[in-house]
Amino acid sequence: MLLLGGGVAAGAALLGGCTTQPQPENAASDSGVSPGAPAVRHYKSRPDLRPAAAVVDTNTGQPAPGVVLLDSHAGVGQQGPMILDNAGELVWFRPLSAGQTPKLRAMNVRVQHYQGEPVLTWWQGSVVNAHGEGHYVLANSHYKQIAQVHGHGGLSGDLHEFLLTPAGTALFSCYGQATADLRSIGGTASHPYFYGVVQEVDVATGKLVFQWRSDQHVSFSSSYAPISHDTSRPWDHFHINSITVAPDGNLLVSARNTWTVYKVHRKTGAVMWRMGGKHNSFTMGPKAKFSWQHHVTQHADGRFTIFDNESGDYKTGTNSRGLVLHVDEKRRHASFVRQYNPPVPILSAALGSVQDLPGGNVLVGWGERPYFTEYKRDGSIVFSGHLKGKGTYDYRAFKSAWTGRPAGHPAIAVSSSGSGMNVYASWNGDTRVRHWKVLAGSAAGNLSVVAQARRHGFETHIPVPRHAAYVAAAGYDSAGHELGRSPVHHL
Repeated sequence: MLLLGGGVAAGAALLGGCTTQPQPENAASDSGVSPGAPAVRHYKSRPDLRPAAAVVDTNTGQPAPGVVLLDSHAGVGQQGPMILDNAGELVWFRPLSAGQTPKLRAMNVRVQHYQGEPVLTWWQGSVVNAHGEGHYVLANSHYKQIAQVHGHGGLSGDLHEFLLTPAGTALFSCYGQATADLRSIGGTASHPYFYGVVQEVDVATGKLVFQWRSDQHVSFSSSYAPISHDTSRPWDHFHINSITVAPDGNLLVSARNTWTVYKVHRKTGAVMWRMGGKHNSFTMGPKAKFSWQHHVTQHADGRFTIFDNESGDYKTGTNSRGLVLHVDEKRRHASFVRQYNPPVPILSAALGSVQDLPGGNVLVGWGERPYFTEYKRDGSIVFSGHLKGKGTYDYRAFKSAWTGRPAGHPAIAVSSSGSGMNVYASWNGDTRVRHWKVLAGSAAGNLSVVAQARRHGFETHIPVPRHAAYVAAAGYDSAGHELGRSPVHHL
């Protein structure tokens, strides 16, 4: 396991300046969540897990294969990274906080590749003044941590971006703090401000290989964020929120508060061009302009996908949208291709993502409103769901292939029911079990199969027609191979 230098700082402000209060957890429920069901999931076999419930609002039966990767923070239930299936059922959850607190959260959960293997990655830490102070976790298919990545130069890893590269490096965002004479734009003579930082670190060695600072390349006058004489909180002129690698190997850096995407030279750090904002290098076609944007990605065919918030410190539109542009870098022109509209009216002042999926579908995470919606290229919805609970947020939503092989054992709960028993079986993080068998007997070492059932969601209920002193459950794959067995329960 790699533990690469740095630390986690504490904080108290909620993400994006939101100040929602913790909501009470609803009464317990069994597996299967309907729109009228409680907002927090409870499982008999895993009473330690209490995540926000997910509801699938639309499923045409045509969503892309894979799992949905989210986080649940603020709002109801426990906070932590989570994985759902296409039915909205929980696959995996790691609770970090018992309830709403900005002091320990996880965000930006996704499947990436490291050293040729798929890994699960997420940011973990505190939320302070609308950015993160923490580190990044890499976990293997057994959900075991294999590496951590930390910021350099006294900077903490920020929640907004963490991207692994084929070279074994990680690109991520940081926030630094300095002062400047900002009287020319309404500030004070020694005004504190945040600047955005891109760092690139070799994951195996922890060595810093690249760094870029926004205030060395972007003027303060570029910002749309209002500046105040109240200097108790530094002014965030830039608000870095995404970093991606362009097809030519250079970097694309998104700044929410300048409404701009910057192309940054990978070696020199020079700004090659600016798209959007006050100093735009491009002409923008009708419907191509964006504001307060998140998660900007350039694709090999010239398309850019952008989560266009249309709301931040003030509103600029009526709904957020998933935006697709065609960008001609030579002619410096950006034209509108299509947009993905929210399944319900949504205007998110923070958060959000747009992901191209294999096969042509597109997944949009709607930020402050924790909806995740999958579209065909023509804009028709094939799958949509959301996390329940007032004040519950999800930063980004991704969908990826993922095979979970948890290192531990399945869990069971057993209760008497008349002349029989009810057995509840689950295995947090497993994606391979297709059916369960209940083994029972009069002695722990002498068990035989007494019932079986197809897997149903995170926790499968298996009725057993008779009592037994000792009970266990075993999970089997589609070929009938036993994958794991619970400890024996003495009823």
